[in-house]
Amino acid sequence: MFEYKFVKVELGTWNSKPKEDYQDIINKHAASGWRFIQIFAPSTKGYGSAAYFELIFEKNLRP
Repeated sequence: MFEYKFVKVELGTWNSKPKEDYQDIINKHAASGWRFIQIFAPSTKGYGSAAYFELIFEKNLRP
C-alpha cells in the first residue's frame, strides 16, 4: 500500500516562474523516503496558463 503527498508550488503572477525551487522540494522529500511521481499543472489562469503546479510523491507504507 502507498501513501501519496501533493505539494502545491505557486507560480509568479507576471513571469510564471515558480515561487519555490521545485528541485529543492523534490530532494528534501526524497531524503525523507518519498518518491517523486509527477508534476501536475492545471490550466486555471487566463490564456490557458497554470497559476500553480503540484508535485506528487508516494511512499511505500510497507517497507
